[in-house]
Amino acid sequence: MNNGSNRGGGPGRGNSGRARKAGAGPSKPMNKARKPKPAAKHEDADANKGPKKAGFIKGKGPVDRKPAAPKPAAKKTNPDEIRLNKYISNSGMCSRREADIYIQSGNVKVNGKVVTEMGHIVKITDEVDFDGTRITPEKKEYILLNKPKNFTTAGDDEKDLRNVMELVRAATKAKIQPIGRMDKNTTGLLIFTNDTDMVRKFSQPNQKSFKIYQVSLDKNLKFEDLEKMSQGVTLDGHRLFIDEISYIEGEAKTEIGLKLRTPNVKVVRAIFESFNYDVLKVDRVSFAGLTKKNLPRGNWRFLTDQEVINLKNV
Repeated sequence: MNNGSNRGGGPGRGNSGRARKAGAGPSKPMNKARKPKPAAKHEDADANKGPKKAGFIKGKGPVDRKPAAPKPAAKKTNPDEIRLNKYISNSGMCSRREADIYIQSGNVKVNGKVVTEMGHIVKITDEVDFDGTRITPEKKEYILLNKPKNFTTAGDDEKDLRNVMELVRAATKAKIQPIGRMDKNTTGLLIFTNDTDMVRKFSQPNQKSFKIYQVSLDKNLKFEDLEKMSQGVTLDGHRLFIDEISYIEGEAKTEIGLKLRTPNVKVVRAIFESFNYDVLKVDRVSFAGLTKKNLPRGNWRFLTDQEVINLKNV
């Protein structure tokens, strides 16, 4: 019995299953080789062999290329000139889009005259008043440094000492300056900025923000002296209140934590010297909420926008 599994030349499904009619001509051999069809001639074959000078668009044959028109020379810009909205934006007052609104509203003056023209060009030397405030085109920069030893904030009067500006010189081209002063033996957090308002704010003797110092003394601090200091001290006829003073947990009693509102590091030394202690080292570990976290000694970083906002609000 044939089960239909024969797929060769026998009588199976592979041969259509019908008997050849009588008188029909001989069937064609099954395995006769077929002549290969000639490969289709590529339409672009000859076109690609055209002269090199002619261009070619696929499907359309060769075309002649026209020489490209020379590009216009780039317009030279004057580095001393800048758009008014960018001038305002660089000053840190607001964004360019917001600056355009102020300009259209008549709230911007250039050299004493109100300017409402969009795209107005000003010179770096021009005097620009934004909403009643004189501004400069330099973008406000805020940099936090973890100051190492043997660097000072002193000026040219102490040329034998290395200046802290060496450590942040690569950070920006802006004319930044440190907030407050630090001698070569004081380490820790130091802010640099070209924001004169912030420099002025943190240079005031009475401030709301706290600064925390770790102080190393030449001998153990007596508990009774610590108690007296916590009640406040008198320096040069002025009463200074100390917000918090304590031994540092896990350290010798020569290591003291001090929390003050004054930014003057000299005051820190004067407090202990008034009790006959020599200060070996002062390290500012916190400044107005900023800390040394992830900032190794000698390194710097830019402040985040939120940190800048916090400093302006303290």
